[in-house]
Amino acid sequence: MPERTIYFDYNATTPLDPEVRAAMLPFLDEVWGNPSSVHHVGRRARAMLDDFRDRIAALLRCKPGEVVFTSGGTESNALAIFGTARLLRDRGRHLITSAVEHHSVLAPLEYLARHEGFELTVLPVDRDGRVDPADLRRAMRSDTILVSIMAANNEVGTIQPVAELGAICRERGVAFHTDAVHAFGKEPFAEIAQFNADLVSACAHKLHGPKGAGFLFVRSPLKPHPILPGGGQENERRAGTENLAAVAGLVGAFERFVAPPVFKAEQLSPLIALLRQGLAGIDGCVVFAAGAKRLCNTLAFAIEGTDAADVLAALDLEGICASSGAACSAGSLEPSHVIRAMGYNEALSRALIRFSLGRENTAGEVQTTLAVLSALFSSRKRREQSFKNL
Repeated sequence: MPERTIYFDYNATTPLDPEVRAAMLPFLDEVWGNPSSVHHVGRRARAMLDDFRDRIAALLRCKPGEVVFTSGGTESNALAIFGTARLLRDRGRHLITSAVEHHSVLAPLEYLARHEGFELTVLPVDRDGRVDPADLRRAMRSDTILVSIMAANNEVGTIQPVAELGAICRERGVAFHTDAVHAFGKEPFAEIAQFNADLVSACAHKLHGPKGAGFLFVRSPLKPHPILPGGGQENERRAGTENLAAVAGLVGAFERFVAPPVFKAEQLSPLIALLRQGLAGIDGCVVFAAGAKRLCNTLAFAIEGTDAADVLAALDLEGICASSGAACSAGSLEPSHVIRAMGYNEALSRALIRFSLGRENTAGEVQTTLAVLSALFSSRKRREQSFKNL
């Protein structure tokens, strides 16, 4: 193991906050009942579950019945897409998304297109990874029933104009879903209505909550078909005994870290600027989404002629944790579909490195990382030059 750890992978996951952990502990021991049981042990658990739902609804400024607790962002996205498409299929079979969505959005949509008779339109993005609302308007058809476009991109940090996109959908009577996993805790939040969406996905572990906890906001009276049938939990929208400890952590994290965001722009923007300044001194460095409005903690780049796996391994040997994109794609040799969609070549999409910073990071860690990168690529340049001189 390296002597030090510099963690620049907060978009993959965050450490569990001590106060959130403390809020979870009673539900691993003291309050252990099944919320569906009718006896007093179960009723106590049910009362706590109802209280958690009321609390998250108060934070979101929505109705408690519009919150469905899930196992995380992937399940929330799947429920929104499968459930809504199947609910509305008699009205039409046309679905719309963007080319830079997380795989947990793209895979369900592609499944519906391949196996259940739906048609899928994938909107392009510009060089900064942004969807043009005019493209959405042009793609709309009389049989369009669902649009799913993320609030903020996990790989390059681009913030999408979701409120404007949602307004277009609302004009046409089309359901709009946004994967807001990377918006909560990073962008200013006032109420769930700011997304202008019928369905909003979220999870806890991106903002110092536990893994395996999330929710889907479902605007009333929409009621997507369940993808986990077999029980009446979550108002018959998601079967399975509720994980009270996870829900406690989810609610605790959202109450502590959404408003104001735990990823503070005043702390992180200068660190990202310092990283970008240092990267400018490395030959062949390309910074992605450089002109976009981005998450304050995210910087994605590539060094021409490199492979992400090699660079990440070299950084890891120095104790520096980074990513090549979506965490669930770690270890994959596939190029980043996000970078390809932004118009870059396959070589650069294979070289993607993502630094995503958090509240524990410091300017000293940034400077150390830049020194490591400078040494790594200056030595590579010297080797290349020596080969040319042979």
